[in-house]
Amino acid sequence: MIEARIYLYIIFGVAIVAAVALENRLRNNLIPFPLVYVLLGWGMFSLPIGLPSVDFLNNEAHSLFGEYLTEFLVIASLSAAGTAIDRPFSLRCWNQVWPLLLVTMPLSIIMVALFGWYGMGLTAASAILLGAVLSPTDPVLAGSVQVGPPGETNRNDIRFSLTVEAGANDGLAFPFVHLAVAAIGMASLGDWTIQWALEDVLWRVGAGLAAGYIFGKFGAWYLFTYLAKQEDETSAQNHPLSYSSEGVVTLGALLCSYGIAEAIHGYGFLAVFVGAVTTKQAQPEHGYHTKAHSFMEQIERVLLVIILLILGAFVARGALDHLTWQGALLGVLIVFLFRPLAGMIGQARCDFPTFGRLTIAFMGVRGIGSLYYLLYGQNHGHFGDISAIWSAVMFTVLLSIVVHGVAAPLLMAKAERKAAHTYREKAFVEGVKGD
Repeated sequence: MIEARIYLYIIFGVAIVAAVALENRLRNNLIPFPLVYVLLGWGMFSLPIGLPSVDFLNNEAHSLFGEYLTEFLVIASLSAAGTAIDRPFSLRCWNQVWPLLLVTMPLSIIMVALFGWYGMGLTAASAILLGAVLSPTDPVLAGSVQVGPPGETNRNDIRFSLTVEAGANDGLAFPFVHLAVAAIGMASLGDWTIQWALEDVLWRVGAGLAAGYIFGKFGAWYLFTYLAKQEDETSAQNHPLSYSSEGVVTLGALLCSYGIAEAIHGYGFLAVFVGAVTTKQAQPEHGYHTKAHSFMEQIERVLLVIILLILGAFVARGALDHLTWQGALLGVLIVFLFRPLAGMIGQARCDFPTFGRLTIAFMGVRGIGSLYYLLYGQNHGHFGDISAIWSAVMFTVLLSIVVHGVAAPLLMAKAERKAAHTYREKAFVEGVKGD
């Protein structure tokens, strides 16, 4: 009799090999690639062949494994996104993104948390957790609306905004996850809220930014100064270095930045994204970035296929069993009302065509990042029975996969036809010249 683990090797192997062909086949199709693999996982793990069950809700080992796996996938995705950004960094040149981070995301958290409190009857801590979990846009499943690989010459401000937003808010949502953990058992505001503001907001955000910047600068020096000198010396001996051309240095530097940031109680996701952007900005035209981006994308793609299959397995084992009509309504409201409304409010003063703003506001993809935060919150706080939260989050992610997966190519194509995908040239040029 074939052991279950052998079936897993076969399933994962075939799925990874088929992913490339399937993704190319669906590129001009409205069928979302992630949905196919979630359904495949659901179908495979529903078969009576003895495959192990996946239960993030009740199995502590599965919950920890899920947290670590989604954590690493988000790291890979953030590094790929940061490496792909060609636009020079400056406060004014990137001014279209700050409202999405400082206005849209907090508004999303507030609206979701209030719905959880009043509509679902959650405790204050659980409502805050729900808001934090479903507030960040996802860098993993938002590939269809992100910027292209390094060196992409076609300017698209919609893609740029969504890429930077997804890269940064995956770290900025963490203070609210910690707020939810700190609020467990608390009935009123007190000294604990001051400690949260000082430690979880100011220190952790600052430490994450600093760690990312420092390791980004170190990575740039190591790649473009130290290794470049070594390659010049060894090329004369016909013995070229190989590691620097495969993206390994980028992966190692970003893992270091994540680890160091977390070690000093900073936000590692923020450090990874800032580190990738900083390294890219050091020598933006260097051909290494294309190789590093491709390397990280391959890691991301392999992990994504595995996680999507696992999510399908979780659905097959009852991930949606505790879904209430309130939880389903929350998912619908997030996709069609909360995020679009918060997005339009955040961009109210942006000098951007209306259809472009609508596209950015609507394309608030929820995905793997939300699952990571929920797993993290579950593993680090005692929220009681969160089965309804799990079902609501899973429903929202699946709904986002379908709706945004179908809408993304249509909206992006229409925005380009209407010339609504770029900022008004005067505002953009002034932003660049100002720095």
